[in-house]
Amino acid sequence: MKNNLTAIALAAAVLCALPSAQARDANANEEATKRHFASLVAPGKAPKLAELTMFFTMMPKGGDLHHHYSGAIYAEQYLEWVDKEGLCVNKTTYTIEKSKPAGACVSGQDVMNDNTLLANLLQRWSDKDFYNHGAVQSPPDRQFFDTFAYFNPVSSTNTADGLQRLKQRAIQENLSYIETIFEIAPIAKDEDFDKKALAGGVTEADFAALSAKLEKDQAFQGWIASYIDNVNKSGAGIDDEQFTLRYQPFALRFLSPSQVYSQIVSSFKLASSHPKIVGVNIVGQESVNVSMRDYALHMQMFKFLKSKYPSVKLALHAGELSLGMVPPEGLTFHIKDAIDVAGASRIGHGMDIAHESNPLAIMKKMRDARIPVEVNLSSNDFILGIKEQAHPVTLYRKYGVPYVLSTDDAGVSRNNLSGEYVLYAARYQPDYAEVKKLSYDSIRYSFLADPDKQRLLKALDGKFAKFEAEIAAAQTRAGR
Repeated sequence: MKNNLTAIALAAAVLCALPSAQARDANANEEATKRHFASLVAPGKAPKLAELTMFFTMMPKGGDLHHHYSGAIYAEQYLEWVDKEGLCVNKTTYTIEKSKPAGACVSGQDVMNDNTLLANLLQRWSDKDFYNHGAVQSPPDRQFFDTFAYFNPVSSTNTADGLQRLKQRAIQENLSYIETIFEIAPIAKDEDFDKKALAGGVTEADFAALSAKLEKDQAFQGWIASYIDNVNKSGAGIDDEQFTLRYQPFALRFLSPSQVYSQIVSSFKLASSHPKIVGVNIVGQESVNVSMRDYALHMQMFKFLKSKYPSVKLALHAGELSLGMVPPEGLTFHIKDAIDVAGASRIGHGMDIAHESNPLAIMKKMRDARIPVEVNLSSNDFILGIKEQAHPVTLYRKYGVPYVLSTDDAGVSRNNLSGEYVLYAARYQPDYAEVKKLSYDSIRYSFLADPDKQRLLKALDGKFAKFEAEIAAAQTRAGR
């Protein structure tokens, strides 16, 4: 009996020791990964970009929270859809056309098979070769925003194919989640509302009246139903154990006031009626005249509808501006109003924070309320010319404002999320704990339902354990 009890005690001791042994191995792997990463971004030395690229391609990345669907599709895929839709590409203007006049318009496949034609098209449909000066080019911000007009005729076609392609690309770079700014929200126009808005006389009563009118508009309600049907059909089979996708409808900020308001109304209705439509956004170049003129009005629109739909989350593009793009006073309030007036839960870009009135108070509120910034290093560099120590991520980092890394428009910029992490690491020399936290924060600050959020965070634990074991083993084999 005594021997049996001794054997049981020994077995129990072995079982108790197993988890701690596994924990020790996990801790050792994490420490080895920290040391290896530190060697890639050592202060005073050139960052090891090839190794950083491999490191971040392998590293689990939780989510991409600032992701425009149409801007994420690469031009080569749009050329496939040109042929699928029976359209053609004009060889002179590089626009998509319906008719095929002899010699002037060719198929997408013909473009792909002609290296010169493809190179010229990519210089217009994306930012490719911009700094090589391979063509007569407009300024960077115009180059970026003008690309959308080229592929717009096919951008809303074949969305199931597009989402599947984005999913496979995400899995390839170990990205678990995308919260995509998907399709433009249903829209309507009201001349009386526009006249009153442009005269500066719109009140909450006018918002309520137009909302009621839209509720009775059968065509408008039908477009909302069609949007939901498109999400259901296009997103069928996307979610699985490897990848999760959610959607944000959006308004275009440079349209007329009634059109913008109708889009915000339909966006709120969509986000409150479908579990996979998780937030609302407003997009479009912030520096153009209408966007600047109506910014305060747009924030009032969001405020009014947020009071009607308090559970709907807002991720608003705000402060995508730099000194010289607009008069100085135009830089002083966009982020603040997006938070204080509209009630934004996340800020997209947030680039003009240093110019805002009382930026320290704004950042304190963002820190205390945990309102993160979606940081898009590549597009901020290209569109605004802001990078390195001029980028306000240095301020957010210093003053404790949460932020996540995201791609913005990966097809236009021809980048991916791994590349954004490489840029961040090379420029700002973070330690491994910081970049690991960025990965987790991109799930923590997502608009996912809590059970989905917990599921992805748990999966991320397992993915990091595997990743760190691989890095540690590689360093052991390398004798480091």
